[in-house]
Amino acid sequence: MPFKRIITRPIILGIVGDSASGKSTIADGIAGILGPDRVVNLCTDDYHKYDRGDRAKLGITALDPEANHIDILEQHIQLLREGQPILKPTYDHVHGTFSQCQYVEPKEYIILEGLMGYATRAMRDCYDVKIYLEPDEDLRIKWKMQRDTRVRGYSEERVSEIIEKRVEDSLNYIQPQRTFADMVVSFYPPESNHSETGAHLNVRHTLRPTLPHPDLTPVLDAAKKGFRLELARDIDGKPVDVLDIHGDLSDKRAKAVEDLLWNLIPEAQHLRENVGQFRDAENHTALSHPLALSELLITYHMVKAALGHHAI
Repeated sequence: MPFKRIITRPIILGIVGDSASGKSTIADGIAGILGPDRVVNLCTDDYHKYDRGDRAKLGITALDPEANHIDILEQHIQLLREGQPILKPTYDHVHGTFSQCQYVEPKEYIILEGLMGYATRAMRDCYDVKIYLEPDEDLRIKWKMQRDTRVRGYSEERVSEIIEKRVEDSLNYIQPQRTFADMVVSFYPPESNHSETGAHLNVRHTLRPTLPHPDLTPVLDAAKKGFRLELARDIDGKPVDVLDIHGDLSDKRAKAVEDLLWNLIPEAQHLRENVGQFRDAENHTALSHPLALSELLITYHMVKAALGHHAI
């Protein structure tokens, strides 16, 4: 049956989380599933108010709302939702400086990932799907150390200083945004291997009733093991469904589950070779089944939003 899009405006996905929580990896994976020609992928960190040098002089971190043009970000998200183009600032994370602004026209799908995406009510009202990434904290620190030393040219000592300086701002400004997410996605190492940082990580999805989540019974039946779905209480005491996906899923079992999820997404282009890819600790391309399944579950909600299943 052909796909009939009901919502004609762009469908907007928000991905928020602390530094090095996996936002860009998830965003790139979902764009690969939907087809890059149909997706605009934007980083809300481009809306920093000060460059790296000025933040150092002012004694302020990039996690502080006062260090970001929250008002302009809010305005731009609203314009994109209305189908209007924007002139987006561009922040260079490697050099910590700003470069030329970018003219951006909206496409069918828009992914906004970064630190401050849910900072205001007006912003939050623009999203169709809101994700918060909350990896195990020790794991996040390892990811940050790997990325900032190998990609951004920092020393390990400097990365440790940055992490320490940002602790309070993360508690005050980043982590409170968790409460607004429809799904909280948490990667964590298995008990049998606490040093795992890549392909064999487990992932936990906290599924809130703010979205109509798919019936995962066929998925659980196909997997036999490696999945667990249970009713639990979130940190605020509210009831949620919690889906755990184990990192030791066999290729055969993972493919069976992925096939079921692909069938739930009639619009998605089957670029299967791109699903679940990430850069490992050696900066090589690797594949994670829990990452692939997470990307497919989030994409499911974007497609269903386009069908009007949870229009706002």
